Amino acid sequence: MLQIAMISTGEEVLHGDIVDTNAAWLSRLFFEQGFAMTRRTTVGDQLEILAEELVNASLRNDIVIVNGGLGPTTDDLTAQAAAVAGDLGLEQSDYWVEQMLLKYQKLGRDMPKTNLKQAMLPEGAELLENPVGTACGFAMKLNKATLYFTPGVPSEFKKMVHDEILPRMKRQHPESSALRCHRFYTFGLSESGIGESLTALNLPEGCEIGYRSSLPFIEVKLFADKAHQYAQQFHQQMIEVLADHVVSIEQSLIENIGQRLAADNLTLTVAEQFTSGYVTNWMQDTPESRAQCQQGWILAGQADESNSDQLAAALAMASAARERSQTNVALASGMCIDGCVAVALATPQGDWAQTVKTKREYGHNAHRTMIATVMLDMLRRWLEHKDVLGEYGSLERTGEIFLAAHH
Repeated sequence: MLQIAMISTGEEVLHGDIVDTNAAWLSRLFFEQGFAMTRRTTVGDQLEILAEELVNASLRNDIVIVNGGLGPTTDDLTAQAAAVAGDLGLEQSDYWVEQMLLKYQKLGRDMPKTNLKQAMLPEGAELLENPVGTACGFAMKLNKATLYFTPGVPSEFKKMVHDEILPRMKRQHPESSALRCHRFYTFGLSESGIGESLTALNLPEGCEIGYRSSLPFIEVKLFADKAHQYAQQFHQQMIEVLADHVVSIEQSLIENIGQRLAADNLTLTVAEQFTSGYVTNWMQDTPESRAQCQQGWILAGQADESNSDQLAAALAMASAARERSQTNVALASGMCIDGCVAVALATPQGDWAQTVKTKREYGHNAHRTMIATVMLDMLRRWLEHKDVLGEYGSLERTGEIFLAAHH
């Protein structure tokens, strides 16, 4: 099995000032491509410590990805550390100096002399192209490992991994085969709840289940060889077991809703009190959902706990939004009263409303996210011709109502 490590550099990453999204992204990508990562470390901007870490990683691993520290400032020390680790000098890449000059020329600016530092590479290193920014990458052999050095800017890093690094890794290690990732998204169950539900199924040999939790969803992934004869069948069995909690398959919830609205030529209005624009903003994520969401209302108001029929208020809000905007369907969220929020869906067939309460304490933004997801799931269920009011392990329904349309 290949030993693959990643070293992230920079004080801001080490001390948590920025989240290392590059490492999480690379780990997922490599796993799907058949190159499972075995170790991840983070090192600050200290030359000797970084050089020592490069040597240690090169002795233990076959491939090492080094991310960050290739900029023009004095705290960008990665190229120098690589030279120290390999007992090499630094030499200027005239080719990369020319590329940087062209980039600045296109911007109508003179290149600062400090950028010349970005063309100084360890002797004998192979330059890796960066069409996005001014920091080229490079590859070098050290002890038993091939080391790939990449800029920290995510757009530059991802481009370099796809275009420069993965092709080289596949040529050098053709025995590693890419895995097919079958995925779906769930809402309303915890990871442990999902795992318990799936225990009755027998995982086929050569398959692996993974989870990624990102509020409000848990993404369930099944990894298998592309030619695995039972993977697709098992994936479908998982979906059937989790049935009511599966909100989308091989795409996000918003992609699912947007495509269904567009396919049926349906338009949507959203009226929001508690969610205060969250659903409307979420509907901007894809071209289809953006096109079908024609209006978004944010309604102010204070909850009157002594005299409030939440269900009736939410129903009236959804119905009024649909009628006044002349759209096919409307979603609405009312005020939060004693932890309960009323949400409603108005359609040509009738109007549904329910009051829901989370079973655990959430901060305000997380609570809004949960309620917004319930609203969108009501719409999704209606579009899929299912019962509009679903069951969610993480939520308690405290009231519900349906008013059929009068024709």
